Amino acid sequence: MNPRAKKYLEKNKNINRGYRKLEVWKEAVELYSFVKKKIKTLKELSFKTKAQIEDSALSISSNIAEGYCRRHLKENIQFNSIALASLGENYSQIFTLFNAEEIDEDWFEDYDKIHYSLENKLIKFNKKSIENLMTNYDWKNDYQVRELIQNYNDL
Repeated sequence: MNPRAKKYLEKNKNINRGYRKLEVWKEAVELYSFVKKKIKTLKELSFKTKAQIEDSALSISSNIAEGYCRRHLKENIQFNSIALASLGENYSQIFTLFNAEEIDEDWFEDYDKIHYSLENKLIKFNKKSIENLMTNYDWKNDYQVRELIQNYNDL
């Protein structure tokens, strides 16, 4: 994270800004910066394609923050799942550009490392949230929660 932005993570703290401590949120912010810098250099891409790629990358940290700020565990899990979906969307877009030889292999390799790290952390973060939900909620009578639990137990 750039030093100018980093100093603001320590300022004006409150319960609603707690997501700024989360490694998954910080890594999502970094992924967006990494992708944005590369996309700016690709002159051949249309504005629409660039916008879609930037939007999917920005959506990751945005959904992590929104889920956290909802202050409800089920909604947090839902928004983390949306963040994970945006992460998948972004990978698909970047991989497609790599396959079309719009992106060089060295950059894609670096992107893949960052993406994979964030993806695994977000999966673990969601799994931990679901475990908390199982402990603190009558999930046996909630179909959606049972389905979430089953999906993460299958990993």
